[in-house]
Amino acid sequence: MSQNIAASTAKKIPVTIITGFLGAGKTTLLRNLLSRSNGRRIAIVVNEFGSLGIDGEILRSCGIEGCEDDDIVELTNGCLCCTVADDFIPTMESLIDRPNPPEHIVIETSGLALPKPLLKAFSWPGIRTRMTVDGVITLVDAPAVASGRFADDPEAVALQRQEDPSLDHDNPLAEVYEDQLNAADLVVLNKTDLLDEAALALVERNIADVVSRKLVTLRAVEGRLDPAILLGIGAAAEDDLEKRPSNHDGADDHEHDDFESFVVTVPEQKSADDFLIHLAEVASKYDILRMKGFAAVTGKKMRLAVQGVGTRFRHEFDVPLSGEHREGRIVVIGQHGLDRAAIEADLMRL
Repeated sequence: MSQNIAASTAKKIPVTIITGFLGAGKTTLLRNLLSRSNGRRIAIVVNEFGSLGIDGEILRSCGIEGCEDDDIVELTNGCLCCTVADDFIPTMESLIDRPNPPEHIVIETSGLALPKPLLKAFSWPGIRTRMTVDGVITLVDAPAVASGRFADDPEAVALQRQEDPSLDHDNPLAEVYEDQLNAADLVVLNKTDLLDEAALALVERNIADVVSRKLVTLRAVEGRLDPAILLGIGAAAEDDLEKRPSNHDGADDHEHDDFESFVVTVPEQKSADDFLIHLAEVASKYDILRMKGFAAVTGKKMRLAVQGVGTRFRHEFDVPLSGEHREGRIVVIGQHGLDRAAIEADLMRL
């Protein structure tokens, strides 16, 4: 970090933005970060696409000493990049106006968020003089990228255009992925234990092809990285926006109509294993991008938390269930056009 940047940011509260596509492991990385914060006052802002705040709920149930509910602020039902004036600015001002303000603020964006409009918000009066973007950390789901989910085939697209010029070949998923990488100061290649060395090297080449500037790329499992690596980057990212190109530069916003989400209430489950198998089957049948939420399991006093990307799911029994309430809720996220009625019927089926 240069002396000029150091001088200009010395009295500002540093802010780290954690971005990455659906299911890349942002919340897991954040939990690991909090567990190793050593008493440092860190405030968390969680933004979710959908009305049910799963990630904030997970963080509140983390059981980490010093991780207080008041330090976790949740913004749901909207993307931060599109609700800056209404939601984000007031939230940040309320944090820094506290009698005992945080030493560091970490923002976990929605998996569908474009980071650059959020970076631009740090130039707003009242924010710019009091906060600085210490760094943008982009998490990449290594197995997803290795499967080619976000990688376009230029030759195939050109062939399709020749065969049918009327087709629209825009890929909103690829655009989100590219924008998140181009905004980064640090790229974390996550879930690397699921790939061999050759596949990992291919993913790293894919990232290098997307990003025009040189970036530090680290490999991780379960988002386990030293906080000293993640915090204190000193990028002052709000000052070099021109070096962070976006597919949506010049546009006022991006089309969230490309995606949709809804919440399904599910009954108490007889078996955790059978429920996970069922979720994977539903995800495959309807091409669902992401499912996450909670359920009750017969005979279990603890709540079952599930997180899925495509057909890959992970789960844990996280907190005790309270009272007689044994219904669960699952957030479903996918590209526009999901058959909601059919998905709800399938998820309700035991």
